Amino acid sequence: MPTRQTTTKPASHRITVCTACRHTGSDCRPGYELLARLRDAMNRAGQATGALFEISGVACMAGCDRPCTVAYQATDKATYLFGDIDPADDIGDLVRFAEHYASLDDGWCSSTQRPGKLRHTTLVRVPAAIFVVEPVEGSLQ
Repeated sequence: MPTRQTTTKPASHRITVCTACRHTGSDCRPGYELLARLRDAMNRAGQATGALFEISGVACMAGCDRPCTVAYQATDKATYLFGDIDPADDIGDLVRFAEHYASLDDGWCSSTQRPGKLRHTTLVRVPAAIFVVEPVEGSLQ
């Protein structure tokens, strides 16, 4: 009897948490706590949300003045970077934004569509990359 292989579809979205951020004047690195809490909350949010997102930590996202920083990314979608995220208080807002972000075709939303504190802690929104290739004079096409 042949064995049947199952494959897991890769996540289509990514949440990245800075693990190097420190509270001012402290050695505390709240990014590790945030990463653990966010993973747990996304798993509890259910298959519809949690399965869409890969959640990982990274050593630095250059948001050192606004710890903790969290980025949302997906192919063909705007990327968001949020700062001043509190691992104890902001998990619900991060999960709600994940649900909303997953539903957006291009990832673009106004600040009023971002839940809670995320309305005011957006550090950057980067449009999806669009690559334009123009023919160079004298080149083969």
